[in-house]
Amino acid sequence: MTDSPPFWQVRRLDEMTTEEWESLCDGCGRCCLHKLREDETDTVLYTDVACRLLDIDSCRCSDYAGRQRKVPDCVRLTPDALEDIDWLPPSCAYRLVADGRPLAWWHPLVSGRPETVHEAGVSVRGRAVSERRAGPLEHHIADWPGQMPAGRKPRVRRPARDRSGPDGESR
Repeated sequence: MTDSPPFWQVRRLDEMTTEEWESLCDGCGRCCLHKLREDETDTVLYTDVACRLLDIDSCRCSDYAGRQRKVPDCVRLTPDALEDIDWLPPSCAYRLVADGRPLAWWHPLVSGRPETVHEAGVSVRGRAVSERRAGPLEHHIADWPGQMPAGRKPRVRRPARDRSGPDGESR
């Protein structure tokens, strides 16, 4: 008997349940960093400044249910809204699934652990500053939020092989 493919490989975004949709968020926090748009070129400039509601340690919104009331320009991500949003990070699962691409190994739905996004260095943990402390956004332009993260697997330390001979002497 073969296992069924995961829901994100067989359902379009607009066919997912609310639970499935919400589980696509990898918890990286990159979408909650402030962005600027250049007037002349319409280019998106990423910053390392987090929305005041983002807990920069857990990389989760501290008031997800009330975020749009507290932060009126917070974007409610929906399948329809995705078509017009050009600032999601390239590693965003919503973007990847919409484009028919696979989720990375560090995504919690793939790894089975929410911490892998942090262990792989993909999240904003340790890299972002709160908007309450940042000062002018122009002083915080950063390339990394808009780049595909390397997301290298952490090295596993293995015990050294016993190189002694049968009598305990080193070889």
